Parts: sequence; structure tokens; C-alpha cells
Amino acid sequence: MLELHDAPLAPLTTFRLGGPATRLVTATTDDEVIAVVRQADADGTPLLLIGGGSNLVVGDKGFDGTALVIATKGVTLDGTHLELAAGEVWTDAVARTVEAGLAGIECLAGIPGSAGATPIQNVGAYGQEVSSTITEVVAYDRTTGETVTLANEECAFSYRHSRFKADPERYVVLRVRFELEDAGGLSGPVKYAETARALGVEQGDRVPLAAARETVLGLRAGKGMVLDPEDHDTWSAGSFFTNPILTTAEFTAFRTRARQLLGPDTEPPAYPAGEGRTKTSAAWLIDKAGFTKGYGDGPARISTKHTLALTNRGHATTEDLLALAREVVAGVHRTFGITLTNEPVTVGVTL
Repeated sequence: MLELHDAPLAPLTTFRLGGPATRLVTATTDDEVIAVVRQADADGTPLLLIGGGSNLVVGDKGFDGTALVIATKGVTLDGTHLELAAGEVWTDAVARTVEAGLAGIECLAGIPGSAGATPIQNVGAYGQEVSSTITEVVAYDRTTGETVTLANEECAFSYRHSRFKADPERYVVLRVRFELEDAGGLSGPVKYAETARALGVEQGDRVPLAAARETVLGLRAGKGMVLDPEDHDTWSAGSFFTNPILTTAEFTAFRTRARQLLGPDTEPPAYPAGEGRTKTSAAWLIDKAGFTKGYGDGPARISTKHTLALTNRGHATTEDLLALAREVVAGVHRTFGITLTNEPVTVGVTL
């Protein structure tokens, strides 16, 4: 294991923000991961888990404790069964399944981060979520001190949420297992309207796997959602806010307010989200509240490519970023009466 002290955390995050960790340990095996976690718990030392760093907002003062980088490796592909070590790079894993002719996660191409983070957030994009293909998650249970295997139904997956996110201090994901589909080199049914338009097909159609992956990568890149060190629009955590899910009464009130503000023909985005619930678009809310692409004149600004991404233009601090985020949250609430929720995990700071 590699161990450093007073080590900077900013280079380990896609925001490139945050102060140092008192102690930084990089673990490359499951046993090393468990040993570091057990020792921290036994000593009562605060512990921060880091995968790809694509979902972290670390405070400028850093982290007073042990930061553990999970850098485990291992890919097993047996027929349609896939197992990934938590430290595997997610984008590489998606590419590998596409090359193998297996469908199920091809539309999750280009999402930064590690495989172990995907079940925590129930990562999803362009009509796919990992919960649709995950069969089991192997994790270290900090409460019992044992390694456990949780079946899909035990993970309590929902929109950008899971059992692991609900109880972040309990589980350390070690391995993730998936069941993919052999559709003769074709993708899963294309569910997302934007993807279908870009592919020139109808929703529900299947396309060659490589075409689905490349199309999604192109769509993401156009929104600054594919990491590029030369492009400050990608110095972000991707979507900073989750799409609000509203009750029927809340959505009705929101639509009435939107029509009063924007005109009687205004129809806010609406997607079914379970019985009596409707999901709307955070990006739409942000834009219509006056926070357009490129908004801001400081070192932290809204992306020039997508209103849902807050970005570090190269010299920002975490406080700069949080000030912008708070401004957006307040503006959307003032305009539409809806409170946005941040998607990234905050460390040592709150929104």
C-alpha cells in the first residue's frame, strides 16, 4: 500500500478542488481495503473513500482523517456474467462489454469514475441505470466486520439512490456483478428520445452496440460530460443536481407557476416516476430561472455546454463553487418553488 501524509486531494477529484488529507492510503487489493477500513474504525479515525473522484466536493480545508483510494483491479467476463473490482475504471469496463458484444450498459459510456461507485449512486444516463443489470454487490460491512454479498433486491435501488447511499458509513463496495444480454451484437432497446434521434431510429429499436456507445459518447462530449483536461467545462462532477421528483399536487402547482411566468402554453418537462409522482428536469429549471450556459463571472461558472454542470474554470476554490451552487438553488426556488438537491457528495462542507 502507498501511504502519504498531508497529501493533496484536489488532483484526485474531477473538480480539481479541495484541501489535503491528513493521511492518504492507496489500496490495490480487497484485503488491503478491508485492513485500512478496519484500522480506521478501530482507532475512531474519520475515513473518506475515494474511487474515481468524479462525485466529490472536498472542502478547502481538506479532510482531517484517512482518505482511502480504492485502486483494486479485476475484470471477469464469463458468458453474460460480468464481475468488476471496485477500482476498475467504469468507462473502460463499458468499452470492454461492447467489444464482447454484450448489451446492458452501453449507454452508460463516458461516465467518469470507478465501478464501485456505480451501485451507490445507481448511476444512470440515456435510458439505462446500473440497477437494471446488477445482480450482486460484494461489500465490507463496517457494522458487522464481515464481507457480505447483497442481491439486487437487497440494494434498495431507486433514482440516483441505493441502500449504500442511504447508509454511507456502513458499506464499502468491493466488487459489483452484472448480468448482461447477448443480443447478437445489438444494443438494448433504445429508451431515451435524444439517443434515438441521434441514431435515427425509433425508441425501442436496437442498434449495433458500437453505434450506441459512440453516439452516447458524442452526446456527452457535446455537453462537456466526457473528461478532457484541456476543457474546463469538464472540470466538474457532471450533473451537479438531481432531477426533482414531485407529487401530483407539487407538479400541478409547479406547472401553474411556470405558465404564469413563461406563458400559458408552457409545458415543463414531465416523466413518469412511479405512481403519483412525476420527474422534471433540473437543467430546464436552472435555465428558465435565468442561469444559462456559461453563467457567472468568477472562477466557478455554469458550463458553457450544459446548464446542469457547475465547473472550475482553473483557479476556483471549493467555496467559489459552493457560492455558485447556492445561488442557483436559491434562484430556482425563488422562481419555481422547487428546491434542487446536489448529486455529488460533499466532504467537510455543506450546500
